[in-house]
Amino acid sequence: MQFGFVDLVVLRTMRGLMANGVPVPQIARVLASLRRQIGDRALSGLTIYADGRRVVAWDGRSRWQPDSGQFLFNFEAARVVAGANRVAVLEPRRRARPEAPPEPPDASAEEWCDLAMELEHESPVEAQAAYRHALERDPSSVMAHINLGCLLHAAGQHAPAERHYRKALKYAPEHALAWYNLGVLLEDRERPDAALSAYERAIAADPDLADAHYNAALLYERSGRKRDAVRHFAIYRKLERRR
Repeated sequence: MQFGFVDLVVLRTMRGLMANGVPVPQIARVLASLRRQIGDRALSGLTIYADGRRVVAWDGRSRWQPDSGQFLFNFEAARVVAGANRVAVLEPRRRARPEAPPEPPDASAEEWCDLAMELEHESPVEAQAAYRHALERDPSSVMAHINLGCLLHAAGQHAPAERHYRKALKYAPEHALAWYNLGVLLEDRERPDAALSAYERAIAADPDLADAHYNAALLYERSGRKRDAVRHFAIYRKLERRR
C-alpha cells in the first residue's frame, strides 16, 4: 500500500482523536462530514482536535463541530466584535464555571444579519452561524433565509439551501431575488423545468431582473422553445444596454 501526504494527515488525525477517547465510528462520521464541508480545500489546512466529548475543526479563522454541523463563536476576538456596530459583548468579572462556552450576545435579528454580512467574505462558516442566530430571534427574516441559503448553496449543501430559499418565499411570496436564487439552485440540482418556473416567477415579481431573463432564455433554448428564448434574450440585451 502507498500513502500520500493527505493520507498521512488523516491517519495522524485519527490517531490523535483515538488517543483522546473519541470512538472510531464518530471519527468516521467526522471525516465524512469534513469532506462535504470543506469542498476542494485541503484537509491538511485544518486543525482537528477533541474538546471534551466533542470534536472541533479549526481552519485558522472559524471553529465548528464537523459531525453536528454546529459552528462555534469566539466572541472574545476583537475582529468579530468590531464587525458588529451595535452588538456589545460584555465580559463578566467573575465566572462560576470557566469551562462553559460564552453565550451569544443578546442582539436582534437585524443586528445578527449585520454581523453575518460583515463576516461573509472573511469567514463564511461564522456568517452562517450568525444568520442562524438571526433566525432564532426572527424565523420570518427573509434576508437571513436568502443569505444563509446563498452560503449553503456556495458550500454545495443544496438541500438545506433550497429549504431556506423556500422559507424566504413562504414569508415573501413575491420576492424576486429569492425566486431567482431558487432557480439557480434548481438548475444545479438538474431540475430545469422547476428552475424555469422559478425564473418566470422572479421575472413576474421584477421584470427588470436581467439575469433571470438570461437564464430563462438559456433554458428555453435548450428545451427547443426558440421563440421564448429569443424574447427573453432580447429583453436581457435591452436591460443590459440600459444598465
